[in-house]
Amino acid sequence: MAFEDILVSLTTYPERTKPSGIDDAVALAAALESRISAIACEVKVPAPASPLGSALLNVPALVSAELKKSVAAAAQELAEFQKAAEQRGVFQEVILEKCTTPEFPDLVTDYARLRDLTVVPMPDVDTVERWLAETLIFGSGRPTVVLPQRPRWSKAVALNTVVVAWDFSRNSARAVADALPLLKKAKLVCILTVNNEKVFTSGRSGAELAKYLARHGINVVLDEVDAAGRDIATVFESHLTLRDADLLVMGAYGHSRFREFVLGGATRSMLVRPPVPVFLSH
Repeated sequence: MAFEDILVSLTTYPERTKPSGIDDAVALAAALESRISAIACEVKVPAPASPLGSALLNVPALVSAELKKSVAAAAQELAEFQKAAEQRGVFQEVILEKCTTPEFPDLVTDYARLRDLTVVPMPDVDTVERWLAETLIFGSGRPTVVLPQRPRWSKAVALNTVVVAWDFSRNSARAVADALPLLKKAKLVCILTVNNEKVFTSGRSGAELAKYLARHGINVVLDEVDAAGRDIATVFESHLTLRDADLLVMGAYGHSRFREFVLGGATRSMLVRPPVPVFLSH
């Protein structure tokens, strides 16, 4: 199975997805030899219920202005996406919806359940994209890739070196299985096992995973790293830099509670500030 049908989610409000995020999503689809669609939503802005606020401000005019901002952003983003995707020969379709901001993650998740992979360009600030990514990872049943924002991450999107975070768990096994089409396209796959950070629940080593991937024709190396008192996110970032990695594959840890997500430490860190594109699966 290959990634034939990718979806990228574009945010229109309160801030729009940056053009670099669109370009990187399209470049990832090209690297995977896939087709890619984009979804954007014209956000319906609810009017404040405060009588005092309505008396002091021209609320209808403010709401109308914010709605126009979202409508314009959606049209511009989808046009930019279509142009970039057609230039790379990976265009599938554009999808325009209307919803409120709270409805947006569930709306995109509905579409994501019928796609091979969903891409979320991730800004450096804590906005709706992080909420969206968490909803997709734990609700879509499909893998998600979060893209770091430029210029902090400045490499061209490629699949030269891919690092797989391997901790013998069900979640990491799920991520490897879901990422297999991507791993087959990588020039080199590095299996990263971090020692002295957690107690492993299985004696199956990274060498066994390397055998499995090699049977699929994948070029694999094993990297064992001592945490040496460092938190897992620091270990990951250091090793990604050492390997000059293009992408990280990892299992997502967490669960939802009263519509809020309780995330594992590594998952939270990679979502808050991904150092490279991160492929997450739950």
